[in-house]
Amino acid sequence: MAGVSQTNLKIIAQDCVDKIAGEKAEGEFFTEPFKHLVIDNFLPAELADRCLNSFPSVADGDWDQSTDEDIEVKYRSRWQSEFDIPENIVDVVRLMNSAPFLLAMGEKFGIPKIVPDPYFAGGGLNVSVKGGLLGAHVDGNYHDPTGLNRRLNALIYLNPEWKPEWGGAFGIYDSEGQECVKKIAPLHNRLIIFDTHDYSFHGFPEAINFPDEHPRRSIILYYYTKAARPESQTVVDKPHSALWVKRGLKDKRGNTSRQFT
Repeated sequence: MAGVSQTNLKIIAQDCVDKIAGEKAEGEFFTEPFKHLVIDNFLPAELADRCLNSFPSVADGDWDQSTDEDIEVKYRSRWQSEFDIPENIVDVVRLMNSAPFLLAMGEKFGIPKIVPDPYFAGGGLNVSVKGGLLGAHVDGNYHDPTGLNRRLNALIYLNPEWKPEWGGAFGIYDSEGQECVKKIAPLHNRLIIFDTHDYSFHGFPEAINFPDEHPRRSIILYYYTKAARPESQTVVDKPHSALWVKRGLKDKRGNTSRQFT
């Protein structure tokens, strides 16, 4: 299956950028409890469907599996470079890591000089099957390959025919991670971008009930700056991994900070 041509991908990228921050800005942008943007039908429908069709199954793909039953049960791709990315999906990753996309996100969120992660340290494809969950948490703050500071997450969901009874809505929590104040359905071709910091608690802690033939799928990419997070967004100023509400705001090893390179 041939990918999108360079010319067409540039046109698609510009249309996507316009939806984020241009005169044709679409979707909804929220500032509370932390900044987040939601845009439906983000990609051309044909491209979103091609990504879905190219999405590897948990049986065939190369996955890291998390099995911490109280906080994280899911699969995550093991990409180490763009050469590990499946056909069609690589076109979307190129788009989401492109300079126009980065500039649009920076403008929308007020974060200048954003850079992508060519190492895909944690980013890539996420899959949750029946019984999967993701406890309320804040993300890690530090990028080992570059020493940069993590600032934004962007997700595109690939879940056609999603029904509320399947669960798995993206939960946004208050600044202490105690109350879910909003749930965003993981609809097919829906983009979510959000400000990631020490108060941006999120997750879907209830075990999902997705059918076996329709696992919960998403593309997720992370973005960084050389500049540190503002003090108003910082609880732990040292590098840390994801900090989980059910673990007393500690990581899976029971720490609030970690060794780094």
